Amino acid sequence: MGKDKLKRFSEIGEFANVLQLDEGKPMYGKWSKGFFKQDKPLVLELACGKGEYTVNLATMFPDKNFIGIDYKGNRIWRGAKTAIEDCINNVAFLRIQIENLLDYFAPAEIDEIWITFPDPQPQLSREKKRLTSPRFLEKYKQILKPGGAVNLKTDNDGLHAYTVEKVNELGLKNHAQTEDLYHSAFADEVLSIKTYYEKKYLKDNKNINYVKFSFD
Repeated sequence: MGKDKLKRFSEIGEFANVLQLDEGKPMYGKWSKGFFKQDKPLVLELACGKGEYTVNLATMFPDKNFIGIDYKGNRIWRGAKTAIEDCINNVAFLRIQIENLLDYFAPAEIDEIWITFPDPQPQLSREKKRLTSPRFLEKYKQILKPGGAVNLKTDNDGLHAYTVEKVNELGLKNHAQTEDLYHSAFADEVLSIKTYYEKKYLKDNKNINYVKFSFD
């Protein structure tokens, strides 16, 4: 591991807005009142990477609390540090494996979920690792409040098609879907937040897919 990564791992251990592994378990069922000290709607970004979407959403919606989740601490470092430097107090980061969500969040504790440009896991043998596979969808269903939505933004056409297929197969409510976000009616201020990687995709003229669904 490079010196910069080691330094970042060390630093996030001191960040008040970052919880790692078992540190987050005491917050089970009480993130809003116990961690943020404010009873506001709670929104997750899964596989948040550098936390760009998490931080931007928190800035745009001060009336909500946001948690970015990723296992790679050197990535979380960037978003956490930005939030500290800019005094954004309604954002936190949790370094865990996403498959362990149910150990950290109580039933119906979450209002909304964002999944932005995750690893598409294109190999059929890795279907279970896709963040919109049925085993993950079942976890989201448990922690989301009734009517709580899941948003997926991806440059990967295959993952988008797979997700829409699962939404239909499972009888979930499809609120919006497009294979070309920025040439659709859905590209509002929130969906136009662009991560570092999304900017690269757009520069290469890659289309951006979007789907929003819930478990109603």
